[in-house]
Amino acid sequence: MKIVNTIYSTRDGGHYVPGIIHKGVLYVSGQLSIDPETGKIPSGGVKAEARQALENLYTVLKAAGLEKERVISCRVYLPDVKYWADFNEVYSDFFGDHKPTRVVVPSNNLYGGCKVEIEAIAAAE
Repeated sequence: MKIVNTIYSTRDGGHYVPGIIHKGVLYVSGQLSIDPETGKIPSGGVKAEARQALENLYTVLKAAGLEKERVISCRVYLPDVKYWADFNEVYSDFFGDHKPTRVVVPSNNLYGGCKVEIEAIAAAE
């Protein structure tokens, strides 16, 4: 296995790595909507948080030398399905014509008060 780190990997001290490549597949840990530069959730509601979580995902992909078109599947956590439409709009803009498989999981409160968390699987070969 190959560990994928970013410049932000040790920021929160959690016992995990941003990604691991194993047998040609990149597994990306859940990426919250926290700005890694400031440690804060962006203002602007779920759309701003979705953009930030997707940018955090993209940071891990780039650290692995991959583009977003290599993403196979995403699992998205939202505290309420009422955010689905706004999230989907930003997600669609981010991926464009590429459509990974996806599940949106309504969850309870997310870490730090975030409204969005995204984990992903991507083809590394």
